[in-house]
Amino acid sequence: MLKYKVIFLYDKCKLTRKQKHKGENHLMMKKWVIGKTDSELAAQLAQKCDLSPLCLKILISRGLDTLDRLSDFFTGVRLEDPFDIKDMRAAADTVNKAIEGSDRICVYGDYDCDGVTATALLYSYLECSGADVMYYIPERAEGYGLNADAIRRLADQGVKLIITVDNGISAVSEAELIAELGMELVITDHHRPPEVLPRAAAVVDPHRSDCASLFKDLAGVGVALKLCAALDGGSYDAVLEQYADIAAVGTIADVVPLNGENRTIAALGLRLLKNTENRGLIRLTEKTGVNPETATSTDLSFTLAPRINAAGRFGSPITALNLLLTEDDYEAENLASELCDLNSRRRSCELQIAEDIREKIDRDRKLLDQKVIILDGAGWHAGVIGIVAAKISEAYGKPCILLSVDESGEARGSARSVAGFSIFKCLFACADLLEHFGGHERAGGLTLMAENIGEFRKKVAEYADSLENMPFFELHADKLLTREDLTVGQIESLSVLEPFGEGNPVPVFAVIGAKVQNVIPLSQGKHTRLDVSYESTVLKALCFGRSPQSLGVCIGDTVDMLVTVGVSEYNGRKSIELKIKDIRLSGIKQTQALSAMRYYESFSRGERVAENISALMRPVRSDMLSAYRALNVHKSMPLEMLGCRMFLQGINFAKTRICAEAFCQTGLAKLCDGGRTLTLLPTAGKVCLGDAPIMKNIGYTDT
Repeated sequence: MLKYKVIFLYDKCKLTRKQKHKGENHLMMKKWVIGKTDSELAAQLAQKCDLSPLCLKILISRGLDTLDRLSDFFTGVRLEDPFDIKDMRAAADTVNKAIEGSDRICVYGDYDCDGVTATALLYSYLECSGADVMYYIPERAEGYGLNADAIRRLADQGVKLIITVDNGISAVSEAELIAELGMELVITDHHRPPEVLPRAAAVVDPHRSDCASLFKDLAGVGVALKLCAALDGGSYDAVLEQYADIAAVGTIADVVPLNGENRTIAALGLRLLKNTENRGLIRLTEKTGVNPETATSTDLSFTLAPRINAAGRFGSPITALNLLLTEDDYEAENLASELCDLNSRRRSCELQIAEDIREKIDRDRKLLDQKVIILDGAGWHAGVIGIVAAKISEAYGKPCILLSVDESGEARGSARSVAGFSIFKCLFACADLLEHFGGHERAGGLTLMAENIGEFRKKVAEYADSLENMPFFELHADKLLTREDLTVGQIESLSVLEPFGEGNPVPVFAVIGAKVQNVIPLSQGKHTRLDVSYESTVLKALCFGRSPQSLGVCIGDTVDMLVTVGVSEYNGRKSIELKIKDIRLSGIKQTQALSAMRYYESFSRGERVAENISALMRPVRSDMLSAYRALNVHKSMPLEMLGCRMFLQGINFAKTRICAEAFCQTGLAKLCDGGRTLTLLPTAGKVCLGDAPIMKNIGYTDT
């Protein structure tokens, strides 16, 4: 039998103080995909344009490998004639008729940033056109889109025409009710239409199968913008000058691809934001510290949009709408402050749910071994679980479904996925258990009764098992960072690629074989700075949200990283700075490591594993001694980093995971921080690792 006599003193291992790490320590290794570029082609193109070599290499790796494609990307696509969208002329005729007849019009929006900006844009345009116009945005408790109660209230208020923005394409029964009540309906939407379209005077959606428009990926606010242009006879001039700033916020917030017409709208909106006359945007940028002169798509996406969205999550979307519509500085100041307060509440709630999830996982680590992570909690805020689900999916590299159970026994859920696993198809396979569901490949929403959650877990597992392979979570890099890239001029040249967003992400680079010279905690250990030697250059690499301990990197380590690159300035001197997206020790064979992790999870779920695979997973005495010694040096280490260190000693990731579980089962260590970090525990006396249940299950014998 394998026995250790392990004696620890509390003051030596310093485990009396509870450690919390908010960083995204990754339990599941990600699959890195590094793009290839053509240096020779870049050199040829550089002679014909004024782009830097680094810009050209990135663009070539993204498929923009001809002068024509480069020209289209940088000059921006001219917005198509709005009347190219199916039913746009009918929509314009119906709205203009209502304006001329002084019929009351209601702009019916949605409570997210896209819906709020679309409502503000169209309402403001119609009001300036002399229309008798009002707006309606359902509260989150009412649910998404048109609903019967709201429709009847609007009819009682004398509304003759309802125009939807960012919703309505699936409202078949609600459209019938509108007709029965003697009102007209114009739908403008950008979501995928059902087979049967709602009854309406016009259904404007570029995703209609009979729509001839070339660009299909507009946000809801983009479709509303085109309706305004159609109402102005097809001209975009006045509409863009007045509303491109609002349209840019909604477009960037909705994470639609920032190429084609969306890039044109976003780029123009960012330029106009410098001199915007919108009082709400002026005050919101002031409150959040965003400089309109230098604002980027990142500022809109991560600073302005979350505050607009917070209104629909923790207050009323009307607060955000009023901010965009007000012409009073005092009111704008108060509304901007209120949105910032609501966003603070959102962050606090998000952190609490994340903490609840960490505790659940620490109590039951097998939750992480499932192909799809499904977690439920009482009273989790339904407006926040989608954000948390996205972070869980990224942290653990798997699809995630979070369910919030209310006092009535109903569970409302949000799902987020990885590329290659369709959440919508998964939910469709469970449809008989669900009250409602919807979504697309990467995200979805659902409602079911709490009593069916257990059966729902089984059905999701069955669906995942039916797939030939579960996809890995992928992180993409545009290219390997080389010495010739590492000049301030080359890095600064990347700014011409703005605005960044979906479809045009911030460039990411692979750094392979960097030597760690120093590990420096920042902000009382909340963040970490690594000084690394790479390509004969010493660089600063920042890792936000992770302490040195949770990063698990030591001086002298050789590491590989995926990073973004920027230029910082101090005392008039510019230097290149890296921001770490992911990090691992150099020398890891990715395919082998990912396969070993999959086999371990299959074994942990109780699935049959072939004997030849079990033999490869089964630790021997020396493997356990090596894992213990590595852990004993640091006392606490990210599980993934322990796996990397053992891999470099010839011990595969599955063996390391089995050793870690044996340590936990025998009281030698514990997994904490949501199953991410392995920490040694104070103990005295003999520890028999061979008696650990996992060692018996894997067929370990002390030979």
